[in-house]
Formats: sequence, C-alpha cells, structure tokens
Amino acid sequence: MLQTLFRLTARLPLSWLHAAGAALGWLTYGLSPAYARRLRENLLASGVCPAQACAQLVQQVIAETGKGALELIAIWFASDARIQSWVHCDSLHVIEQLRSRGKSVIVLTPHLGGFEIGAPCMVQKMPLTVMYRPPKMRWLEPLMIAGRSRWGTAVAPANMKGVRMLLRALHRGETIALVPDQVPGEGEGKWADFFGRPAYTMTLITKLQQATGAALVGLGVERLPDGRGYQVRFEELAAENFDEAALNRAMETLVRRCPAQYLWGYNRYKTPDGVAPPPPVQSS
Repeated sequence: MLQTLFRLTARLPLSWLHAAGAALGWLTYGLSPAYARRLRENLLASGVCPAQACAQLVQQVIAETGKGALELIAIWFASDARIQSWVHCDSLHVIEQLRSRGKSVIVLTPHLGGFEIGAPCMVQKMPLTVMYRPPKMRWLEPLMIAGRSRWGTAVAPANMKGVRMLLRALHRGETIALVPDQVPGEGEGKWADFFGRPAYTMTLITKLQQATGAALVGLGVERLPDGRGYQVRFEELAAENFDEAALNRAMETLVRRCPAQYLWGYNRYKTPDGVAPPPPVQSS
C-alpha cells in the first residue's frame, strides 16, 4: 500500500517535492525546539561561516534538510528514465579506472545533498553493495530496502552479517558504499575531531580498507535548484595512513563545498551508551 502511494507521489515534478520538503523542514524546525537548537549549534560551531553571517545559512539548511527527507520518495521510486535524467556526473571514471587496475573500491559519502542518488549512478556500471542502518520508524525499513535494491544494489544491514557481505564484495573486487558520519555503537568507533569537535567515528571503514587494500573514493552530491536534479562528484581519497581522523577530514572537505545541504540537525556529537566520553581538551 505504502509502496503504491510512494510510486504515485514519485511521479510529481521534483521541484514540487522540493517545495513541499522545504515547508516540511520549517515545520519540523518549528515543532522541535531540541532539533532546532542542535541544528543551530552544530552549524555555528563548525566554523563554515562567521557567527554574525550564519543567519541566512541557517535558513537554507532548514529548507534543504526538509527537501532531503521528501526527495527520498522520488529517488527510491521514480522511473528509471527520470532518475537518469536527474543525474549530472562526469567523474564516474574515477571508480572505473580504479577497478580496471584490479582495485576494489570503498565509496564514502556524508549526509549531503541528494546522497542517495549516488547508488543508482554507480550500479548501472558495476556491482554495488551498500550498508544501511535500520531507521527508527520501523515501517520505513521495507520501503528503504525496496528503494535501494531496485537497481540490483545489494543491501547490507549494519550488523555482522552486513559486514561479512561488505568483505566478500571487496574480496571479489567490487564496490561498496557507506555513510560514515553516523554515530556507531559501543566498541565500534573512536573519538576523532569533526569540524573541530570530538565525534565518535566508526572504525569499520579503516578495518575494511586495511583488510582488503581497497581504494577509497569520496562522493559529494549537490542538489540543484528548481528541481534540475543532482550534481554527482567522485574523487579518489588518499588511502595511505588513512584513519578515523583522515576520514572525518575527507568528509569535512565534501561538506564545506555545499554546507547548506548538510544534515546539521543530526546528533553527530552524542556519546553512545556504554562509551566513555572524549577526553577533555587540554588548555595550553
């Protein structure tokens, strides 16, 4: 029933969905003071804009966050032809060249712009496995799986079964994709600075890279105005001495190019249950 409704909604012009999403962003911001406060605090503390000049950027972030939520319906359930028409990408050769040299590839993308469009862009050219974390709203999970797997993408849950799926894909010389700016659980991360503040950061990516020698590729997706689609950019990341600090720096670089479209309202700096808080900063 919900899939049918989503497929019908996905037929609407992308510009309409973005307009409705912007309204949803403002509604959420107005109804949730805790979310609104976290969004402002994370954005202001990031240093991507001077404190006195951030008011306009805050407004843009509110609207763009709402667009990001509603556009999932289109990315997951619009027709193949429509999705292909939205993708503007001239850098997929970055991955193709690495694979031609026998490299498996780990693609890393933050919650930036229409990041979900990256998977259909890649899977047209190569086998792809993506990891997902089950959403808090359980009814959304089958829709997420259906939307992400429709192109032939293998969907790996964020558990040991999913990790084994990722490892097997890399050993086969394939491509996997992860969103590394989510807070991992106890024992699954390390504290590393993200925009100048300690953030509990997943160690899975460095372990996968060290175990397989996979190449690393950053993916940035910018939502274009007026429903014109998405600019998709792939770029190789340095794999030498790659650790959680380097991972966060790479994600920062992608976010700084389009800060209005990053998910600043996410509780990135929380301390997970059972995890010791980060050590205090030593004053000089």
